[in-house]
Amino acid sequence: MVKCVDGKVIVVTGAGRGIGREISLLAAAEGAKVVVNDLGGSAEGEGADVKVADQVVAEIKKAGGIAVSNGDSVADPQGAERIVKTAIDNFGRVDCVVNNAGILRDRIFHHMSAVDWDAVIKVHLYGAFYMSKAAAPYFKEQEGGSFIHFTSTSGLVGNFGQANYAAAKMGIVGLSKSIALDMARFHVRSNCVSPFAWSRLIGTIPVDTPEAKARVERIQSTMTASKIAPIVVFLASNLSVDVTGQIFAVRKDEVFLMSQPRPLRVAHKDGGWTPQAIAETMLPAFKSALYPLDRSQDVFNWEPL
Repeated sequence: MVKCVDGKVIVVTGAGRGIGREISLLAAAEGAKVVVNDLGGSAEGEGADVKVADQVVAEIKKAGGIAVSNGDSVADPQGAERIVKTAIDNFGRVDCVVNNAGILRDRIFHHMSAVDWDAVIKVHLYGAFYMSKAAAPYFKEQEGGSFIHFTSTSGLVGNFGQANYAAAKMGIVGLSKSIALDMARFHVRSNCVSPFAWSRLIGTIPVDTPEAKARVERIQSTMTASKIAPIVVFLASNLSVDVTGQIFAVRKDEVFLMSQPRPLRVAHKDGGWTPQAIAETMLPAFKSALYPLDRSQDVFNWEPL
């Protein structure tokens, strides 16, 4: 059986646990040489322990795969450069960067501090930018490469208490599309994945109602991190050579192609609008198409398949 990423060099950030770990294991099993990056910090981004990445490397090697570890922070531009340089120094090239690293500092918006905002934005959005920027010259020179960025329905749809996380994840969508447009001439692809899976970060979300507890239990038992890895390895491979600028969501055995903002309605008024005319004419025409204040679980409201 042909391995779909045989010989490719793939960098996975936040790869010591959860989804990142599963991506690393599957990529190695499919023939890739993997840089397993993880700072080894807490779910809120505190502390560091490179042994977290080392353990995944040991698993890969035990199974006959090839991998090296790295403990730098994606939130530091020099750290991001060192992560990519780890691939170059050990394997001579880099073919794919998976921007999976993340932290959570959930707070209701009016209680969110600037520190909580900055910490999450730096790891998710700045981290995706720093990692992508560090790999871009190599992708350009070799005229090929794949970026895979992790977004979330917390941003794409909405959720309580995650303004920092949601803003970062929507920013990543814009970053991915811009990379896809700017680097298409060099055959570089950039896509987003929005995962539904039990992870260490999901485990930090407060469970304060019976309904929330039941939902978390369903996630924990059925939507495992290993379900996310196949779409990522597919996007890293040449099997997805024509796929770029897209957003995919994965929930158990379901894969969704997510919509992107496009016009829904148009209203025109000769001579221009006044605020009163907007209220009298435009608003009634648009009202049925206005989005409700849905959360992710309101939109994905059926049992995972």
